[in-house]
Amino acid sequence: MPREKEGKQKTKETPLPVVPILQNFLKTYQKHCAQTQTSVCPAIKQDLKTSINNEQILRKFILVRPDDSPPSILPISLEPLLMTIRDECYLLGKEICIWGLQLSNPEIARLASLLELKGRATCPFTTLELIDCRMDLWSLQRLGRALPCSYLHSLVLDYCRFGNEEIESIFSGLENNQRLQVLSLRYCGLGPQSGQQLGSIICQSSICELHLDGNYLQCSGALALLRPIAEYAEMQGKDQPDTRNSPQQLQAKQRASSTSNRITKPSGAETGKTASGKERRKKGIEKIKDSAGPWLVKLYLADNGIDGKGKEGENGLLEFTQILTCLIKYSAHLREIDLGNNVLGEMAATDILEALRARKTGKCPVLKITVTPQISSETFRSIWKNSKKSSITCKKKKKAKN
Repeated sequence: MPREKEGKQKTKETPLPVVPILQNFLKTYQKHCAQTQTSVCPAIKQDLKTSINNEQILRKFILVRPDDSPPSILPISLEPLLMTIRDECYLLGKEICIWGLQLSNPEIARLASLLELKGRATCPFTTLELIDCRMDLWSLQRLGRALPCSYLHSLVLDYCRFGNEEIESIFSGLENNQRLQVLSLRYCGLGPQSGQQLGSIICQSSICELHLDGNYLQCSGALALLRPIAEYAEMQGKDQPDTRNSPQQLQAKQRASSTSNRITKPSGAETGKTASGKERRKKGIEKIKDSAGPWLVKLYLADNGIDGKGKEGENGLLEFTQILTCLIKYSAHLREIDLGNNVLGEMAATDILEALRARKTGKCPVLKITVTPQISSETFRSIWKNSKKSSITCKKKKKAKN
């Protein structure tokens, strides 16, 4: 009997370590909300309880005000959440998402300080989403200064309307950023003047996925964005025709290494590789770290007023199409372009189709491209066929594996 009691005691006293961590986190969060006279976010409370019940680590915090909450209720604030992360030393989170809130200067200052943490207390968050949030110029400048010091891999600022000064603050923090891989600025009110700055940022950083849907870059802004990327791709394609696929492979290694914030060096016994194989891998990684040039893999430019109707007229559209087709032909990195809801016209669509065929001839990776259906059905179908992987090839690969 005593042994049975001991066994029962052990099972009760040894829950998974994550459960007490999350229980303490919830208590501390509620305490900070009471102290700051703000409301507990229902989404965070629910996610914490679900994670406790399932004995799972909570990686993603979503801070959002419910649509049905009355105006008289206390506001939901970011500050209690950040204070809790600090007090509980919670290093298990990876994503922090804030939707539809008015963010004050103290809140942004605390968030920026968290992103800047280095040394023993490294900031665990690699994804920051501020969607449809309202911030003043001071807040954006403070956030911009924190970006170069952060460990963010993904930054999403969708539906945050920016003026010229506001977007400059963000752009300044993205220059020469060697960690950020995904940047999303959808429906942010960006105009043609933002194109050149974005092109420069892409060339100097590690960004490989760029979301710009719903802005107003027009032909001139999109042209300024793509020109340095296309020129680099053309130079690489013409100068090194036999090695155009190698930069894409190197980029995959870069993304994998930056995700863990370190380059792991397993022993030969663990990997089954020879010493020479390890040397080649090390040299490849060093090359990608030292090499210059844009690494853009996915580009989303849907609904950006790219047509012949702006100030540039048909000439602007022609110039944009020339640069776009150059990028399609030669870029070994690029895998996806979305140009939906931009009225390019039949002539531009035909040029895109020819560029896709030339890309296949040059043995570049398959490029998925989306264009508006406001062109002839024959051209649209041909573009679709040339921008999708062959099902025959996929079947052959499956058979070969079996």
